[in-house]
Amino acid sequence: MDFAQGWGSESIAGMMKTIVTAFSGILSLLLAYLLWAAADNWVLHRERKGPVQWPILGVTLEALKNYQTLNDWVVYYFLRDGLTFSCKMMHLDLTFTADPVNVKHILKTNFANYDKGKFFHENFEIFLGDGIFNVDGEIWRTQRKTASFEFASRKLRDFSTVVFRDYSVKLASILARAATAQQSMDMQDLFMRFTLDSIFKVTFDYDVGTLQPGLPNIPFAQAFEITNEITSSRLINPIWKLNRALKIGSERVLLQSAKDVDEFIYGVIEAKKAEMANSKTDLLSGKSDLFSRFMRLEEDDSDIQFTDKNFRDTLLNFIIAGRDTTAVSLSWFVYRMAQNPEMTARLQQELRDFDTVRNWKQQPEGDEGLRRRVLGFAELLTFDNLVKLQYLHACILETLRLHPAVPLDPKHAINDDILPDGTQIKKGSLIYYTPYAMGRMPALWGPDAMEFKPQRWFVDGVVQTEQPFKFTAFQAGPRICLGKDSAMLQLRMVLALLYRFFTFQIVEGTDIRYRQMATLLLANGLPAKIIKQKN
Repeated sequence: MDFAQGWGSESIAGMMKTIVTAFSGILSLLLAYLLWAAADNWVLHRERKGPVQWPILGVTLEALKNYQTLNDWVVYYFLRDGLTFSCKMMHLDLTFTADPVNVKHILKTNFANYDKGKFFHENFEIFLGDGIFNVDGEIWRTQRKTASFEFASRKLRDFSTVVFRDYSVKLASILARAATAQQSMDMQDLFMRFTLDSIFKVTFDYDVGTLQPGLPNIPFAQAFEITNEITSSRLINPIWKLNRALKIGSERVLLQSAKDVDEFIYGVIEAKKAEMANSKTDLLSGKSDLFSRFMRLEEDDSDIQFTDKNFRDTLLNFIIAGRDTTAVSLSWFVYRMAQNPEMTARLQQELRDFDTVRNWKQQPEGDEGLRRRVLGFAELLTFDNLVKLQYLHACILETLRLHPAVPLDPKHAINDDILPDGTQIKKGSLIYYTPYAMGRMPALWGPDAMEFKPQRWFVDGVVQTEQPFKFTAFQAGPRICLGKDSAMLQLRMVLALLYRFFTFQIVEGTDIRYRQMATLLLANGLPAKIIKQKN
């Protein structure tokens, strides 16, 4: 008998009625749950910290709506609800904290439980590779140990001082020409060029050439910028992996730009190796750049072996860290000082007092006289002398407090944990400590936390830095920035030289705001008028 014959029309109708009833019941239950969850959120949200959490979506829609000002979105909830809050974004459990006690727990006390994690590594692997800022565990420890030894070298510090001084003089000459021509310049673009050229010189003893006359567009520099921007945007692009698989959209652009970056870096590595191999003298022993120092490590220790990929990942990570972070810090410094002419005047007086050892009256007038004065003043800018510029130091620290180069820094929880303030952390969740928000908390800095006040750093007439779990511009704990001293040296060097001879006025009508990226870039650059100092 045909199996279907056993089913009459009444049986089919009854079955359909049962299915419809069951489906309606499921929909009713789902609707009831959504209404209950929504009501629960609205009724109880005042008792909870952070934004309203919606079923399934969590805070996704609100976060996306506020994405371009995400740092200030976080500040808002800290000011309203306290220094830590947790939320969900689709499938991700997130916690944000500005509490120094929690930050110390994450970055130091329970450091072993918080790593970069797979999420971060996947997003940045095409750019950072397996470099020190994108790895965990034994790979990170090995790189950290090797790099720590090199960054502590007096020889590298002395070489960096000369490089930073030379490129600061180059930058000053560009500004002098612009001032004479009454031409405004995008200071952020100039600082990006300055830091790329100088950090590349320190790393490879190679001049990229972005500060050459005419400010040429160097293909490598453009590819570097594109790769950096697209990899950063992956953090909030839920379909980037699909785009990558299909080779469409920004991922298609990224494939080409990353290829261009790699070809350039590997080309430099190959050329440097060939230069050393073909030299009849011991070229390596006289070199102080990072690449040569790492090559020397290979010669001195048979247990240390670098492939070209190791060189690429390790050294490109240092270039990335040394370029963007310093450039954005310089840009925000110029902006803040332009808003505070009385502070600019005090800084310039400090620099004039420092410069009294030279008799500038003997120098000719005009551009030639300025050129000689710049060169003469630059000779004074040694490592030991720069440390004496206390007000400059305070202005730099205050800039980094309000405008840290890395505004948000995520960590991945390996296991469940409880923070010192009682916040529960789930295994696999992301926890952000928040340098940008921390610098704006009255609970940490007093009622004037939002104000730019370099004087706050002085204790008995001497600049005193804060403990690193409160002032987190350079991170803290085992992952504290290896290049902190180098970055401060470069900041002091270029700012001392520029503010000794120039004043900057932001072009009227410039929309000053940040772009939401891994670093705190100014969204519209920093166009400024350059004015020469009279003495």
